[in-house]
Amino acid sequence: MSNASMEALQPSLQPQPGAPDNWKRFFTFSTDHKVIGIQYIVTAFVFFLFAGLLAMVMRGELLTPEADLVDRTVYNGLFTMHGTLMLFMWTFPMLNGLANYLVPLMIGARDMAFPRLNAAAFWLVPVFGVILTASFFVPGGPSQSGWWAYPPVSLQNPTGNLINGQSLWILAVALSGISSIMGAVNIVTTIFRMRAPGMGWFKMPVFCWTVLAAQLIQLFGLPALTAGAVMLLFDLTVGTSFFNPELGGDPVLYQHFFWFYSHPAVYVIILPIFGVFSEIFPVYARKPLFGYPVVAVSSLVITGLSGIVWVHHMFASGTPGWMRMLFMFTTMTISIPTGIKVFAWVATVWGGKIRLNTPMLFALGGLIMWVFAGITGIMLASAPFDIHVNNTYFVVGHFHYVIYGAVVMGFYAAIYHWFPKMTGRMYYEGLGKLHFVLTFIGANLNFFPMHPAGLMGMPRRVASYDPEFAFWNVLASLGGFLLGVSTIPFLLNMLSSWARGPEAGDNPWRAIGLEWLVSSPPPHENFDEIPVVVSRPYGYGSDEPLIANASEKE
Repeated sequence: MSNASMEALQPSLQPQPGAPDNWKRFFTFSTDHKVIGIQYIVTAFVFFLFAGLLAMVMRGELLTPEADLVDRTVYNGLFTMHGTLMLFMWTFPMLNGLANYLVPLMIGARDMAFPRLNAAAFWLVPVFGVILTASFFVPGGPSQSGWWAYPPVSLQNPTGNLINGQSLWILAVALSGISSIMGAVNIVTTIFRMRAPGMGWFKMPVFCWTVLAAQLIQLFGLPALTAGAVMLLFDLTVGTSFFNPELGGDPVLYQHFFWFYSHPAVYVIILPIFGVFSEIFPVYARKPLFGYPVVAVSSLVITGLSGIVWVHHMFASGTPGWMRMLFMFTTMTISIPTGIKVFAWVATVWGGKIRLNTPMLFALGGLIMWVFAGITGIMLASAPFDIHVNNTYFVVGHFHYVIYGAVVMGFYAAIYHWFPKMTGRMYYEGLGKLHFVLTFIGANLNFFPMHPAGLMGMPRRVASYDPEFAFWNVLASLGGFLLGVSTIPFLLNMLSSWARGPEAGDNPWRAIGLEWLVSSPPPHENFDEIPVVVSRPYGYGSDEPLIANASEKE
C-alpha cells in the first residue's frame, strides 16, 4: 500500500483548530496561528468576565450615594484592577487573537512569519494575568493607584513589603509590553513579507491595513510605556528618584511616558475594529467598500497623527498654554481620517441589500456608538472644555463609549462573523439577536448617564457621592447589571453552537476573501496551493474573480 493510501486511512495528525473534539490542543504550545488566535480569544474572554464582575460590584456600590457595600480601599483596588484587566487582559489579547487567526488567511500565507515567537508571545499573557490576579492575595491587596499608576500615589508602600500589589502591577504591565512588542514584530513582518502573489498593497483587505497600522503604533509607542514602568518599579523597590518628588524626581515626566503610548493605544484598539467594520458592511450590504483606497490609507494617517496627540491628557497637569493649543489642534486633526472612514461605511451601507444578521447588527450598533464617542472626543480635545470636565464622569462616559460601545461591539461582530470559519458550525441567530438587543440597551443605559453626571461635576474614582448625582448613577448601575446579563445568551450560543450547531459550509455569508475559499475550519497551513490574487477585495456586484483559476479553487 502506498504512503498516500496509508495517510488516507489514518486519522489526520494535523490540527483542526476549530474542531470541538480537538480541544486539548488549545492547552498546548502550538505554533499554528489559528490555534494561537483562538487561545488568545478564549483567554481574553475569561478575563473579560472577571473584570466585568469587578465592574458590577463597583456599580452595586454606586447605586446609593453612601459607601455602604465595600471598603473605600477595596473600591480603589476594584477600579484599578477593572481598568487594568479590561485593557491588558481583554482588549489587547482579543485583538491579537483576531489578528493571529485572520491575517495569514486573508493575505494567503500558510502561517505567521515567526511561529515560535508567536506562541511565546501568547504564553506570556496567562503569566502576567496570573501575576495581576495574584495581587489580590498579597498583604495590602492589589494596586489602588488606577490603571495609569501616576506617581507619587503609585510610589506609596504602606506595608513595606517588597512584593506588594503595586510592584506586581508594574511587573505585569512590563511583561504585557514585551509580549505585545513580540506580537507586533511578528504581525508586521508577516504582512510585509508573506502576502500571496499578486496581492499588492491595494489588493489587501482593509482589516490587514488596520492591523498593520495598529502594530506600527505598538512598535514606536510601547518602548516608552515599558521604560516608564521599569523606572517606576526601580523608584518603588530600590529607591531611585526618577518620578519621586520627595527625592527630586518629576512625576509629570511619568505622565509623558505613560500617555505617549497610552493615548495612541486607543488607536491600537480601535483601528482593527475599523477593519472589522470595513469587512462586515460590504458583506451584509452586498456592495463594494466605498472609497477602499482612501479608507485603507487613512489608517496609516491615523497612525502618524497618533504620535503627536498625547499631551491632551495633560491639559490640567501644568501644561504651558502654547502646548495646550498645539495639542488641541493635532488632536482635532485626527478626526479627519476617522471621519473619512465613517463616511465610507455609511456610503457602503446606503442603498445596499442589507441583511440584518447578528454580525451586521453589532457592527451597526458599534458604528452608532462610535459616532457618539467621536463627538464627545472632539469636545474633550478642546482645552477649555477638557479642563472644565477634567476628572469627572464625562471622561469615563466618553472612554467607555469608545471601549465598550465601539470596540466590544466590534469584537462581537467579528466573533459572530468568523465563528463559522473558526469552528465549521453556525451559531443560533435568535440567541445572537437577543445578545445584541441586551448589549446595545445595556451599554447605552450604563454609559450615557455618565455624561450628564460629569457635566454636573461628579468626580470619577469615588465610592460615595453627593445625592444630586443619584438618579444618573442608578440608571448607570441598572445598565451595568443588564450588560452582565447580556453575556449569558452569548456564552450559551457559543458553547452549544460549537458543540452541536448546524454545519456552516465553507462560505455561509457568500463573502469575498481568501479566508472564505478554504474549508471551515481551515486545514493545517491553510492552503494546499498558495492562491494568486488578481483583483481588489470587495468585488460585490462584479464578475471579476478574486484569484486566478477561481473556478478550480471553488
